[in-house]
Amino acid sequence: MKTGFWIAGRYSFARKRFRVINIISGISLGGIIVGVSTLLVVMSVLNGFQKLSRELFLSIESPVQLVPVRERSVAVPDSLIRSVKLVDGVSWAQPFAEGPAVLAKGARSELVTVKGLTEEGQQRLMGQKRRETPYFGSGSVSLGEALAYRLGLIPGDRVRLFSPELISVGLQALDQPYLLPALSLTDAGVASLFSLQKIFDDRYVLASDSTARSILMLGQERYSGIDIRGSGTVSDRNLERNLLRWLSKHRLEGRLKVRTLDEKHRDLFVVMQLEKWASFSVLMLVIIVAVLSLAGSLAMTVIDKRHELFYLRCLGLERREFMTIFIIEGGLTGLAGTVVGSAVAWGICTAQESWGLVQLPSKSAFIIDAYPVSMHAADFLTVGIATIALCLLVSLYPAGKAAAIATSHSLDSKSE
Repeated sequence: MKTGFWIAGRYSFARKRFRVINIISGISLGGIIVGVSTLLVVMSVLNGFQKLSRELFLSIESPVQLVPVRERSVAVPDSLIRSVKLVDGVSWAQPFAEGPAVLAKGARSELVTVKGLTEEGQQRLMGQKRRETPYFGSGSVSLGEALAYRLGLIPGDRVRLFSPELISVGLQALDQPYLLPALSLTDAGVASLFSLQKIFDDRYVLASDSTARSILMLGQERYSGIDIRGSGTVSDRNLERNLLRWLSKHRLEGRLKVRTLDEKHRDLFVVMQLEKWASFSVLMLVIIVAVLSLAGSLAMTVIDKRHELFYLRCLGLERREFMTIFIIEGGLTGLAGTVVGSAVAWGICTAQESWGLVQLPSKSAFIIDAYPVSMHAADFLTVGIATIALCLLVSLYPAGKAAAIATSHSLDSKSE
């Protein structure tokens, strides 16, 4: 094996007899470098957009929630909140009320999502957005800008909100008159408009927890779940595991379950992941083309070195060792291209992250000025393994040809 490595190194880095082999080898190595670096930069930019989208979601949503398993709501006493806050990694926990509702203004109406926040939850949102005045007060709501624009609403207008559950109660009231007191619409004033994230701006209504519970008909001291945020030292995955252990310890699995942000907005995050790996598949074609040129370079090296291979056979090298030489040569080329390409990608992404060299086309249309970047070690590892594996795979054909030439009985047949 040591002999195979040494000879492969000589064939990879020593001068070749024919200049065309040098050119083809340089093209294949350059193609691998360009392909790897381009692929990693594109994946890092897509990671950056996904990270930015996630951060925008976390302005209102939390990375992990405790929600009821079967019912619409769950009782959340203060003792439960205190117990959740004692879970390792939990730094913040507050109940929330959330659900669909109909917002009506005159003859116009729209299906919206009402999110009820506690006073502490509103204060956290104000601090995050550096806002001095509250978004909403008692009996008032805050609307997303896109939603308000569609309905022609401005701060100071009055709107009516009711839950679809009210329709069900109304039908039951036809033969159960005692349900009539529950048939009331919530009249609220528009306190402010907000712009946080497209999904929120398009269909969310923020309100106090008491107002939201009244709109959604959840009942006293009942909520849709508990928003939970972790400390900076604990990842969301570890926080989820700690909460699952806490549920098991207190035997609450039949009552509560853990729901992550990715699960709640599965459609959006799945599409973003599909975009990332679709880009991976397309840009891998660049690497595949470079790897195929590497196969041609190795095949020409086999022809160039046919006499040396015959002499090595006379010195006692076996067929397996001849194949090892060219497989290792292909692997070394792939490794060199991967390392250099990864270094180039890291340099480009670091520069973009630090100085924002490539700006977005229209700064006024985006909340950021430059393309976001987020490098993941798993992406670098995946691209590196895939590239080296392809190089080893295409090396099998020239390796087989080398073994066939070296083990033939006639020197003339080695030119075949």
